[in-house]
Amino acid sequence: MKKLEELDSYAKVEAFINEHKLSFLYVSRPDCSVCHAILPKLQTLLNRFPQVELGQVNALEVEEIAGHLSIFTAPTLLLFVEGKEYLREDRFVRFADLEEKLTRIYELYTSINPT
Repeated sequence: MKKLEELDSYAKVEAFINEHKLSFLYVSRPDCSVCHAILPKLQTLLNRFPQVELGQVNALEVEEIAGHLSIFTAPTLLLFVEGKEYLREDRFVRFADLEEKLTRIYELYTSINPT
């Protein structure tokens, strides 16, 4: 499974996004059953994208994330490419659609910016 970095402040969220060329944020809440079901599937999916770094944010702990990133529900999944948001999925995630979108973005990015 993809390694998960816990981000417990908005400053850490910003640093995470800016430090990694491809960063994926998983914003959840501890009382969200959908969130708990999605995380293992997300980690397995992201194994296919080795250059993508995964960070988790507890929306109850980092309340300001809602205002800064316009997050109104949990879970919210965000992909950032070089600091800019390129993909957003929330609440009921269709993993087939997510995988297709991620694959397109990832393949385009890695073809332009090889490791």
